[in-house]
Amino acid sequence: MAKIAKTKYIVRQPIKDLQGNILGYEIRYTGENYGYNEEAGQDFLAAETIYNFLTQAGDGALKDAKNFMTFTTNLLMKNTPKLFAPEDLVIEVTESAIIHPLAMRFLERYHQEGYSIAVKDFQFAPRYISNLRHFDYVMVDFHHVDDKSVKRLAEMVHNMGKKCVATGVDDEDLYQKAFILGMDAMCGRYAAEQMFTAVHSSSYLQSNFFRLLIAVTKDEPEVEEIEQIISMDATLTYSLLRIVNSAYFALRNRATSVHQAVTILGLGQLRQWIYLMGCSNEKGEMDENQEEMLKLSFSRASFASELMRYAKGMPINRNDAYLMGMFSTLPFLIAAPLEEILAEVAISSDVKSALLNHEGRPGLLYDLILAYERADWAAINRLGEELGLPMDRLPEIYFQCLDDVNNIWQQLMNTGVGAGEEET
Repeated sequence: MAKIAKTKYIVRQPIKDLQGNILGYEIRYTGENYGYNEEAGQDFLAAETIYNFLTQAGDGALKDAKNFMTFTTNLLMKNTPKLFAPEDLVIEVTESAIIHPLAMRFLERYHQEGYSIAVKDFQFAPRYISNLRHFDYVMVDFHHVDDKSVKRLAEMVHNMGKKCVATGVDDEDLYQKAFILGMDAMCGRYAAEQMFTAVHSSSYLQSNFFRLLIAVTKDEPEVEEIEQIISMDATLTYSLLRIVNSAYFALRNRATSVHQAVTILGLGQLRQWIYLMGCSNEKGEMDENQEEMLKLSFSRASFASELMRYAKGMPINRNDAYLMGMFSTLPFLIAAPLEEILAEVAISSDVKSALLNHEGRPGLLYDLILAYERADWAAINRLGEELGLPMDRLPEIYFQCLDDVNNIWQQLMNTGVGAGEEET
């Protein structure tokens, strides 16, 4: 008899192309004591994954990228993929679907209706090659690969106009192998960590932005100093006014000065959105890698802050936890060692110890957030229990934070009005 998991988690793990851009997210789901081998058990697990994702993830989590989700033949026959819009979903199936005539008929129909299709854990088998015309992605488990077969498969997939995705890229050797064997994209714990590349392309990151960061994190920030720093930089001023005049704040009258903008935002929100100003270029724009890094900052900060509602025995407050999550990406925004950066910023010594050395209970919270991003289930269990968190609520909290960040991000990106522009 199949065992029901006591603790279940669901997380999105990034699928990145070889330039580090996000291709989509694979929806990962697991729990303790799962022992499903029979078809009915696999149906149950896949259905539960989909149900949990739909109930825990809001529209913001669905709309920002393609979601790769596994569907069994029975779920395909029940039209379960139609719970999602074609532009939001990549239907993942196992290799067994390729040899299942009924499954292939349904996949052909979904493909005609605009859904993208991926086959995962694919093994090179010439007799199944013709069926690949209905697939957009071929996903190869790099834990069990024959290099020559995979290279031939990649060449054939490319000739058919499809993309090859390496999965299970959990260490540096597999990461390098994905390049060598001609993969188009990859996912896995190590691959996810490699998205963290420096994005400090703005001209003021080393000067005005860093000065502003120090100014707003002082124990007693001086508003006049903050306004002076922003006013000295046209791009900072532009970015600040763009944020304040966005639909998120729904102002009756537009803010037209730095003083008005800072007054409206307040120091709390100014700290939160400093990163957004710091990574946009002189036109208020950013590339995909910068955008992902900023969203990661906000997501970590929001998740850390929300978990503080439940964590036991914490020596820091929710604002400290928010800054811990936000500052965790500072080395990728400012070209300097994290220790050197934090030495100039007025934040809790417990937060500094957590970020630099993973020490103390804040360090446990920081490690839990990183473990959730990596889908490291064993570490999530261990750290969550040590912190006294309600383990059954972690997926709900995670996706609520993700949804909030995505919704606000969309408002800022889509409805912001730049300084000096006229609303129509």
